[in-house]
Amino acid sequence: MKICVQCLMDESDPDISFTGNGICNHCLRYEKIKATRLIQDENRDEKLSALIEEIKAAGKGKPYDCIIGISGGVDSTYVAWLVKKYGLRPLAVHLDNGWNSELAVANIQKTLQKLDIDLYTHVIDWEEFRDLQLSFLKASTPDGEVPTDHAIFTLLYKMANKYGLKHVITGTNVVTEAILPEKWGYGYFDWRYIKDVHKRFGKSRLTTYPHFSLAKLGYYMFARKIRMVSILNYVEYGKTEAMRVLQDELDWVYYGGKHYESIYTRFYQAYILPRKFNIDKRKAHYSNLICSGQLSREQALELMQEPVYPENLLQEDRTYVIKKLQIRETEFESIMSAPTLTFENYNTSHALFERAKKIVNTTRRYIG
Repeated sequence: MKICVQCLMDESDPDISFTGNGICNHCLRYEKIKATRLIQDENRDEKLSALIEEIKAAGKGKPYDCIIGISGGVDSTYVAWLVKKYGLRPLAVHLDNGWNSELAVANIQKTLQKLDIDLYTHVIDWEEFRDLQLSFLKASTPDGEVPTDHAIFTLLYKMANKYGLKHVITGTNVVTEAILPEKWGYGYFDWRYIKDVHKRFGKSRLTTYPHFSLAKLGYYMFARKIRMVSILNYVEYGKTEAMRVLQDELDWVYYGGKHYESIYTRFYQAYILPRKFNIDKRKAHYSNLICSGQLSREQALELMQEPVYPENLLQEDRTYVIKKLQIRETEFESIMSAPTLTFENYNTSHALFERAKKIVNTTRRYIG
């Protein structure tokens, strides 16, 4: 496969394109996003101070002044440490979808106890959620984590709305997460897509599953003026240094890979994506670190030679996932061998989201 001369992205992304010099569209897009979303060094202190004061003022007189998500992973844990460092009063929100690793649970407990942060945990209805996860596996698209991601964003908005807060501080950021092909992970905001997949493959009704429609999203954003804030774009965020801080100050323990704090995510990224879809998400993760100067291309190529996850542990995860999803071995193999599809094979709000993104990106430099 043709591979970018600057990062690791290749034709496993069906939409990739290259310049005459062999540089891919992801590298070019990274530079554009960096210029519009990443707070530059000369403005960083001023912009961050203004943001902190804005959040404190909006939350004055309330039990909390912002909402944060917490998963036990690097980004969300560093956000928790950061907001307390700057004197904010967050409420941490966690989705228990039944797949937490023991390390993730321990990381969350130690972090919130040491930082004195209150926690709200939503325990999802397992039978409903299991049915939805199975629906996405049967849909044969590479975005099987959509059910979890959509529920998380729903809870963040709901809790902000409940407490009358204007700011949800997330761990999303430019320097480690800007690169991800659309066909590798579309749909976590698209309730129409989720409904269509579940209608085709699901067996139970989604009566308690946390979700929001486009109309509800508009209500949260424009009527309630709830803002998603990527605070890591306001600071110098290096993955290695962040992990060192968390380990030294919070006794945080690394779990072996990006988003591997979840057993299902670990299995999905390390087993299902490479074997069914020929997708190795490390290419995107390492490419982002290359573009942000945290990793050389040579170092990234060496890391790619290592197993995505130890084979014996992958087989343990495989057995565990099949049992927990309550399916037979033959059904799982049938899912793995089914022809691969993308979100374009289902009913979505993709065109509407694309128009909205163009408007947002055009006005971003004027409205912030």
